[in-house]
Amino acid sequence: MNAAEKKKLKSQAHALKPVVTIGQLGLTEAVIKETDIALNAHELIKIKIRANKEQRLEIQHQLCQETHAEPVQMIGQIAVIYRKNLDK
Repeated sequence: MNAAEKKKLKSQAHALKPVVTIGQLGLTEAVIKETDIALNAHELIKIKIRANKEQRLEIQHQLCQETHAEPVQMIGQIAVIYRKNLDK
């Protein structure tokens, strides 16, 4: 993903609300499955990650690997990820 595409996705994500919340249990199989469903439905989603900064970055990286998504942005506890839906 190049810088122009990332900039466009960031502007689209601004109005979105988080659709997945990762709490104290961390990244579970259920969270990965729910994120996959949300990515299929919306392509671009926000995720609220309740953890310290290092853990948030690790969770975002691991979640992107598991769901084959790309990280777009991380601001505070909110991560934005994108995965192109080829069926749309």
